[in-house]
Amino acid sequence: MATNKKESLLGFIEPYQSSKDEEYMSEAMRGHFVRILEQWKQNLMEEVDRTVSHMKEEAANFADPADRATQEEEFSLELRTRDRERKLIKKIDKTLESIESDDYGFCETCGIEIGLRRLEARPTATQCVDCKTLDELREKQTGA
Repeated sequence: MATNKKESLLGFIEPYQSSKDEEYMSEAMRGHFVRILEQWKQNLMEEVDRTVSHMKEEAANFADPADRATQEEEFSLELRTRDRERKLIKKIDKTLESIESDDYGFCETCGIEIGLRRLEARPTATQCVDCKTLDELREKQTGA
């Protein structure tokens, strides 16, 4: 059984161990995050394929309205999940582009390093912890 989310979601990818004098977002670090993001995207795409197959196989015209409603609700939940995953795939693609352009790993708000451990936990992060916290506080206060 998987012991953490990264194992169950991506297969096990070892956390990156930087060397003592290694520059932040070196080519090796960027390669590590490309592997994580590509594996994550592949897993999401496989889920999409499974959902399509499942919906084709399970689609039935039930005579009982309750059975039909249950199936429609199940399909609706699956489609909403896949829609969220579709948006996540777009975010992964955008992150892969930022790695290509050497913009990855730096806060889009203040420009400082986001940090390896934060990126390990959330590879698509675009803000450092401080800026993200401030954004969440503002959002909470304004209700936006």
